[in-house]
Amino acid sequence: MAVSPLAPIETDDPSHKEDHKPDRPWIVLVWNDPINLMSYVTMVFQKLFGYSLEKATALMLDVHQKGRAVVSSGPREKAEFDVSRLHAHGLWATMQHDV
Repeated sequence: MAVSPLAPIETDDPSHKEDHKPDRPWIVLVWNDPINLMSYVTMVFQKLFGYSLEKATALMLDVHQKGRAVVSSGPREKAEFDVSRLHAHGLWATMQHDV
């Protein structure tokens, strides 16, 4: 029996079967370390993220007093890029899904 090339083909409609959840943003954390000076950490935050002196200082104080601070958030690729830039400046940084 020959099948006509114009015969309809049944396919699954993925739009009805999968529930697509929006991607949760990623956060970039900078951790306290005994090596970098507070003034240096403040300068790095200003240089890399364009933060004002006041915001950079507040984030640096969070790192110093609380042990860590969230310095950026966004899609995974941006978080990976930010972590790599922070590492290049000698800071201890990690990323994780925002909770």
